[in-house]
Amino acid sequence: MTFLNRYDDISKEFAPVSKPRKSSAPSLLLWNEDLAKKLAIPVSQNDASELLSGNTLPLGVSPVALAYSGHQFGHFNPTLGDGRAHLLGAFSDPQGQLVDIQLKGSGRTPFSRGGDGLCALGPAVREFVMSQAIAALGVPTTQSLAVVTTGDSVFREQTVAGAVVSRVANSHIRVGSFQYLALKDDKQGMQNLMEHAITSHYPDITETGDARVVAFLTAVCEKQIELVIHWLRVGFIHGVMNTDNTLVSGDTIDYGPCAMLEAFDFNQVYSSIDRQGRYAFGNQPNIANWNCARLAESLLTIMESEGDAALNMLTTAIGMFSDKFNQAYQAMWASKLGILEWNESDSELLSELLVLMNEHKLDYTNTFAALTNSLLAASSDFFRVPEAIEGWYKKWQLRIVDSDLTKITKVMRFANPAVIPRNQLVEQVIDQFTESGSSQLLTQWLGVLNNPYNYEQPSSEFVEPLSSGINYHTFCGT
Repeated sequence: MTFLNRYDDISKEFAPVSKPRKSSAPSLLLWNEDLAKKLAIPVSQNDASELLSGNTLPLGVSPVALAYSGHQFGHFNPTLGDGRAHLLGAFSDPQGQLVDIQLKGSGRTPFSRGGDGLCALGPAVREFVMSQAIAALGVPTTQSLAVVTTGDSVFREQTVAGAVVSRVANSHIRVGSFQYLALKDDKQGMQNLMEHAITSHYPDITETGDARVVAFLTAVCEKQIELVIHWLRVGFIHGVMNTDNTLVSGDTIDYGPCAMLEAFDFNQVYSSIDRQGRYAFGNQPNIANWNCARLAESLLTIMESEGDAALNMLTTAIGMFSDKFNQAYQAMWASKLGILEWNESDSELLSELLVLMNEHKLDYTNTFAALTNSLLAASSDFFRVPEAIEGWYKKWQLRIVDSDLTKITKVMRFANPAVIPRNQLVEQVIDQFTESGSSQLLTQWLGVLNNPYNYEQPSSEFVEPLSSGINYHTFCGT
């Protein structure tokens, strides 16, 4: 397997060489067979534990840790970087696209800032389960190839088992990557990084000069809109939307304090560290916009125009975020409700439903699954329209009665999942791995999670929330 270090020529100190820590007894715990086949990864499960723990490195591979800055809950930290991750490098997938493989929890790096650089088993399992489920839901995301237990202990309030999770990503270029180079006033590094991102993710950009910078910013904004719309559609709450956790590719990264929305509430927060609700479910679009504005500030560094002229060009690009988001937002709700042509009165219909869902603490996924299920010829017994919205349901039926029901059903079925990675089930899986080193629940559950729009297959244990989720909390894996 040939790896390429595609970040070593960005700028000095941007990707310092850093070797993973040796694990005393690496053992493969979880393996994403489908992803391995899709990417044609020439690594057998037998060899994976040594490679994906960092114990054995292919000939010529020099792992690196990447530098970046970041706004963490709105506060700027100038030097963050990969404090517990080693990038092995990039390889070509069957389509000829470069894909990064990074080891997370593999020991200290130049950016560890006093931390141990390790990962506990629980967060590694969470990332494996959540990233696979989110990918199956059709949401752009990084993915986990494997989880390897290290045989070593990690101290997190108490002593727990250590693990390394291998992350596969289209790239690891973050908004914080640009912030880092802008802070150093490294114009050449910024130009190199932007060109690398364009080549990797936006090859259709053909403009030159300042127009090229604006086109790049616009493309990143559009990808962020697309990503957040997907999050809202399936009920995903990222939990830590810092600029250092925002990839310019538009893929989800960092499954630390993430969770799935259960009882509907735009203000819902599950992350224990988000005490002000900055990254609440309904505030994610505003934060995506804010993060893009931070990217624009960094890109000012390489604008050829000076002063207000450069600022106005980038501000105009950022100013288009709201209009583009609102269009995509309306289209998302239209698909979830099966409304093929949105009318002004449909906003009132939607608003009435969301108010009822919030008042009665209705499950977000199951409510829309029930609407979808009511149109299916072979309807499932698991999804019934809640009594609290029966009056609204009749209004909705009248709204769609003259439409093409076959088309509506198809649209809704691919907008509204029947299965999501339920928060309490994720916790149960983590507990089982922690206690016994295996999980019968995950063995049964993965097949269902990988087919989330199949209304015929799920059993009640995978679709019924164990609670409203109101008192559920997630914690940062560090």
